[in-house]
Amino acid sequence: MNDKHGPDAAEGAATVSDKTREALRAAHLYYMQDLTMEAIAHELHTSRSSVSRLLSHARASGLVEISIHSPHDLPSRIEQEILSRFGIVAHVVPVPDHASDVDRLDRVALSAARILGRFVDSNQVIGVAWGSTMSAMSRHLVPKSTHNTEIVQLNGAGNGRTTGIVYASELLRRFGDAFGARVQQFPVPAFFDDPATRRAFWRERSTQRLLDLQAGMDVAIFGLGSPFAEVPSHVYQGGYLDPADYDGLSREGAVGDVATVFYRADGSTDGIALNERATGPDFAVLRRAPRRVCVVSGRAKLASLAGALAADLITDLIVDEGTARALIER
Repeated sequence: MNDKHGPDAAEGAATVSDKTREALRAAHLYYMQDLTMEAIAHELHTSRSSVSRLLSHARASGLVEISIHSPHDLPSRIEQEILSRFGIVAHVVPVPDHASDVDRLDRVALSAARILGRFVDSNQVIGVAWGSTMSAMSRHLVPKSTHNTEIVQLNGAGNGRTTGIVYASELLRRFGDAFGARVQQFPVPAFFDDPATRRAFWRERSTQRLLDLQAGMDVAIFGLGSPFAEVPSHVYQGGYLDPADYDGLSREGAVGDVATVFYRADGSTDGIALNERATGPDFAVLRRAPRRVCVVSGRAKLASLAGALAADLITDLIVDEGTARALIER
């Protein structure tokens, strides 16, 4: 039986430390002293490809943060227009118009993961809604050390096919690991079968504790659900809705959802029957969070985005260039 505390473990710890030390040195030489990769390779007695890997490690592990500023520190024209028209801060991700929705999502998720560290700090409650966009984003999070920070799940993930625990817990674990935060799961279904069951469950003290955490969020992070996107939102492809649910949403004019709470083009939610069974936070609760970060990609989600803006759910928007352009031309 291997002894985890023996020489092999010590050697592994030393290797990690050595790699970090070398990555930090390479990053300093490259970014602060403007040395070429060839010059760094010569100084570190290694190869150019090894230097490239060290620099990649420095960026991925948070040793290096890269910021890009437009001329005179002004936002781009599109970002400025979104701020003027909607009163929110936009981060527009350059993506070519010919990119597929899959590639578009990957590029926006990667950029969002690198931007997110600006919003997350110590002594915060961070609400995270599961979904395709959040899942993609969670794979690229850049580590940032915090203390006394909690990640709280915003909506249940179970349905008739699965408990959803594995899916949601893996996503939340990545956020918790990246920020050194405690994770608070919400082990309920995405939708109850009966509104009365939801009301009864909401009276339980264990549930109230999670609801109180949600009500005190400092930052909420979410994507937008849409039945029209090329990359289907998880709620539309994971067995959460049956044909009767789709019919009801169509009749009631729903254009999308945030944390499985549905809304119309004007941002209203009243009279949408499925919301009576949903486990996501009421929009009045969501709006209490001082910072509400929405990550969205693809023009198919334009109606969902416009509805979320009408509902005043967003303070910070991370979006691809084509969708941002379509939003201000809408």
